[in-house]
Amino acid sequence: MTARMIDGKALSAQVRDDVAVRVQALKKHGVTPGLAVVLVGEDPASQVYVRNKAAACDKAGMLSREIRLAEDTPEEELLDLIEALNQDPAIHGILVQLPLPGHIDAGLVIETISATKDVDGFHISNAGLLMTGRPLFRPCTPYGIMKMLESEQVALRGAEAVIVGASNIVGKPMAMLLLAAGATVTLCNSKTRDLGAQTRRADVLVVATGKPGIVTGDMVKPGAVVIDVGINRLPSGKLTGDVEFDGAAQVASAITPVPGGVGPMTIAMLLVNTLEAAERTLNT
Repeated sequence: MTARMIDGKALSAQVRDDVAVRVQALKKHGVTPGLAVVLVGEDPASQVYVRNKAAACDKAGMLSREIRLAEDTPEEELLDLIEALNQDPAIHGILVQLPLPGHIDAGLVIETISATKDVDGFHISNAGLLMTGRPLFRPCTPYGIMKMLESEQVALRGAEAVIVGASNIVGKPMAMLLLAAGATVTLCNSKTRDLGAQTRRADVLVVATGKPGIVTGDMVKPGAVVIDVGINRLPSGKLTGDVEFDGAAQVASAITPVPGGVGPMTIAMLLVNTLEAAERTLNT
């Protein structure tokens, strides 16, 4: 069996086109969705992510405000900035790019963002709403994965779903979304004993550990749908995922490539969350 590729670039383009149409409709009501992205420091990967997010906003016709702060910016100064953005009616979504410098408490920063502008979906209020089945914002990467599974018409009700990686950003919210869709979910991590015994049960396998090749082809159930969230740069400079692609692609029915799979969908769903935040202001 050779797996079909789940093309995140193509699907994200469709999502962005839909966002652009809805943005134009919103502008007729005098509202332009606005996203503020805050970057602290000079981390090269973060700079790329911030640049890509700003470009995606601009292309969709949304307001993008990029705020760059020095590496040694005091925590209090960052918190004051966030409070100002919370009060700014032109800004509907606030994203503080992670990771932050060591002297800044990332948890405190996230909790300072207004829950109604927390388009990353990381605020404790939004995490709680997601867990109780009443999400305000779905975290962008899991949200994008759900859209990918929907586009592939993957039957989730009653399916065995296994997630490798239990982070607050991907693994845990991914489990909540899959549970809400009716799947039976097993949440693993890189320390799970006999990880292969768990992954070989999966009809849907989501891997998000940041460990290249942690899942090999012999750990994949024949016919499974494999979603590889990892993106790792090898010493050779090549980008690779958390799944050993060549082996898994011979066993799975569908698989996401790295790059070009989950990554583009994460940014697309950030736009969706920001748009929805702006749309809610019409009803307040």
